[in-house]
Amino acid sequence: MLYAIIAQDRDGSLAARLEARPQHLRRLQKLLEEGRLVLAGPHPAIDAADPGPAGFSGSLIVAEFSDLEAARAWADADPYVAAGVYGKVRVKPFKQVLP
Repeated sequence: MLYAIIAQDRDGSLAARLEARPQHLRRLQKLLEEGRLVLAGPHPAIDAADPGPAGFSGSLIVAEFSDLEAARAWADADPYVAAGVYGKVRVKPFKQVLP
């Protein structure tokens, strides 16, 4: 089943985000290679593709996991969590309708 991982960044976490980004992307790449990643990306803090020093307000990941517990465990182990980037992470079942 698909799950949405909706994360909210802590204020002032851009430097920590940039430092932890390579490890974060490696985990996402593994999901992609396994055919389980639907989409992933950050929410710019301002209305711009490149928010510069404004940074990001959070992230959205939609991926397939065996169950909600597995999705939560994966989200809890994210390098952004360990680095203190995310202040809040919600994991919810997701039903893709389109495309």
